[in-house]
Amino acid sequence: MNKPICAVIGIGPGNGAAFARAFHAAGYQLALLSRSTDLSKQIAETQDNTYAYACDASDPASIAAAFENIRAQQGAKIDALIYNAGGGSWSSALDTSAEEFERSWRINALGGLVSSKEVLPGMIERGGGNIVFIGATASRRGGKSTTGFASAKAAQRNLAESLAKQYWPAGVHVSLMIIDGQIDPGSKSGTSRPKRLAPDDIASMALSLTQQPESAWSFEFEARPNQEPWS
Repeated sequence: MNKPICAVIGIGPGNGAAFARAFHAAGYQLALLSRSTDLSKQIAETQDNTYAYACDASDPASIAAAFENIRAQQGAKIDALIYNAGGGSWSSALDTSAEEFERSWRINALGGLVSSKEVLPGMIERGGGNIVFIGATASRRGGKSTTGFASAKAAQRNLAESLAKQYWPAGVHVSLMIIDGQIDPGSKSGTSRPKRLAPDDIASMALSLTQQPESAWSFEFEARPNQEPWS
């Protein structure tokens, strides 16, 4: 296969499926990584050059095994990594267990680092590539019920910024999408005065980040519906 590979980590009926559609339409072959492969296999059945891999983003060994399988089946030229894995506990500090806190960090931050290390060597060698982290406004502020989630997203944002400062000069565009607002998997692109984000529009923005000219790269990009109260 000569097509470049886009690896998407975190496949659900909203953003994950939309990323698969957008990057496939842009000419990529797809590697879809998620803990459950039920949905990713369904997507792979409807798109050519699309493959599903079981992967637990909180487990470095699982990530390594998944990328080994990608390289064996699809090749080593991974030109884009969309890190869409996320999760966390939604509770107060006293109600957040140490296990929940650690798991949120492992999914959002540790998994992001380990996944990036799987693709960075090849991107650096080729002098180009894209890593897009899907973040949240929780990375900028803690809330009463986001003890685990906000701290993990903040760690993810700082990780992305560290990678950007290190590898932009090598031609690797590392960026972060801040999602502010609720996502509606059933929302359609072009909806007038939307109150929720449409996954296909989010995916279109992520794709546009990978197509920016080197003289005007974005690091942090925000996406919110025009009816979002900015709370």
